[in-house]
Amino acid sequence: MGTRRSFITGLLATGLTPNPTWADAGGAAYISAGMKPDGSYVLCGLRSDGSIAFGLPLPARGHAAAAHPILPEAVAFARRPGTYAIVLDCSNGSAKAQLTAPAGRHFYGHGTFALGGELLFTTENDYGKARGVVGVWSVRRGYTRVGEFWSGGTGPHDIKLMPDGETLVVANGGIETHPETGRTKLNIPTMRPNLSYLSLDGSILGQVFLANDLRKNSIRHLAVSTDGQVAFAMQWQGDLTDDQPLLGVQRSFSQHPHLFEEASVREMHGYLGSIAINSGVNQIAVTSPRSGVVQIFGKDGLHARSNLADVCGVAAIGNGFFVTTGTGLARAAEFGDINHDLAWDNHLIAI
Repeated sequence: MGTRRSFITGLLATGLTPNPTWADAGGAAYISAGMKPDGSYVLCGLRSDGSIAFGLPLPARGHAAAAHPILPEAVAFARRPGTYAIVLDCSNGSAKAQLTAPAGRHFYGHGTFALGGELLFTTENDYGKARGVVGVWSVRRGYTRVGEFWSGGTGPHDIKLMPDGETLVVANGGIETHPETGRTKLNIPTMRPNLSYLSLDGSILGQVFLANDLRKNSIRHLAVSTDGQVAFAMQWQGDLTDDQPLLGVQRSFSQHPHLFEEASVREMHGYLGSIAINSGVNQIAVTSPRSGVVQIFGKDGLHARSNLADVCGVAAIGNGFFVTTGTGLARAAEFGDINHDLAWDNHLIAI
């Protein structure tokens, strides 16, 4: 993308016509992948009360999804190291397009829209060169790939759009993998995770690296507040007897991150699965399916802790949080619990 900025500007020459909208998708406010009792997979829309608005079949296990900000479309990503993603029209259940990773690449299961839904950005592994890539896809052109750039590190997992609408933040987990060895981690002794802030044309605006004693903390998942704070959830690749913090907040990429000691390796079995920010009440929620624990933090530290078997998906709702579990539970604050005949997967994405 030698003239990437002018190219992106050119994509805005004509506007999308948002018809239908998410209002036509059964009142869905969240999306999540899940597994049915027969072993088949679905992408579901969930209403705020935890009921299911729609369920669309997936060919294999999903991970996360990206919801278009206007159109009732969701991009469902295969679980790493998947090479495809499916664009689903959530208003009628049809598959609108399929994204296929270029040769020598695979997706990491996350993506985000920008420019009002004109472009989709995806995290990818260029495994031949052991480097992370952000793929760029044009929605107007039927989700055609139109470019790519370096993610700023190795093993980019999650990616979010900052509130300015012009900056991407990428969780470079630091872990090298290769499809020939499956999910085996190839560089633990030398891994170096970071947060990278990138412009929409791929320019690196800033990077944040963890201290050397935390370099085995793979930065995996992100949540961004309305005022631009970035909370990040980590997964420890060292000895589980090491009691390192797994949750951090970055208030500016020119400052050191603040780490919360209570979300520790021992408490969360070395693994945070998902993270969400509720900007209205200035709280962060993190989940760990391995420990079966949900923690909620404010600026001054841990506010609440609860045990919930196989909990992972989490998103903000009202003055609290909405969580889903691998046992089929959908627990929405202010609405209570609904049990579904589904095993919810890792992430709950707000539309």
